[in-house]
Amino acid sequence: MTEKLSDTERKAELDPLLEAGWTLLDDRDAISKTFKFKDFTEAFGWMTRAALWAEKWNHHPEWQNTYNRVEVTLTTHDVDGLSPLDAKLARKMDSL
Repeated sequence: MTEKLSDTERKAELDPLLEAGWTLLDDRDAISKTFKFKDFTEAFGWMTRAALWAEKWNHHPEWQNTYNRVEVTLTTHDVDGLSPLDAKLARKMDSL
């Protein structure tokens, strides 16, 4: 079972993500990032690749696509906050 990030884990997991452009949301325990692409096809292709990993790990993002932009929010609803799965999926999204 997934657990919420501890204070120690938060620093280790989130600091590199924040340096990579992710932001902590003010109104809930979640991170978000906007990915920009050349066009809709590239954005949708990236979403498809990310969706395969999300499905494999059974951890699904909140996201929205408008033309060449994908806005992503990650949080773990089962623990009402950030978990190691969010950091793992964020790192994967950054690498795609």
